[in-house]
Amino acid sequence: MATRCNFENSNEIGVFAALTNSYCLTGISGSENFYSVFQSELQNDIPVIHATIGGCRFVGRTTVGNKRGLLVPSTTTDIELQHLRNSLPDAVVVQRTEERLSALGNIIVC
Repeated sequence: MATRCNFENSNEIGVFAALTNSYCLTGISGSENFYSVFQSELQNDIPVIHATIGGCRFVGRTTVGNKRGLLVPSTTTDIELQHLRNSLPDAVVVQRTEERLSALGNIIVC
């Protein structure tokens, strides 16, 4: 089944969300509607996590991951990194890169 959603009037939801087969990251928005769409569809299967990366809401563009790990850019704060490690399943390794590149979701495929 397909479900339509948008992030504050933007249809580019891949910029604001990252979905794998073991977790879902969503950017923090002013509206709970975006988060609730993912929550209602996925809550019984995988955790849906509110997050920011470097203080920004576009977690889909800046992160890349799969069921084994999540790469985040160097702009990720220590607090954000700890939140991700505490919220994700134990099997997922979270690693901050030391590269200058920040749009990891646009340049890395795993």
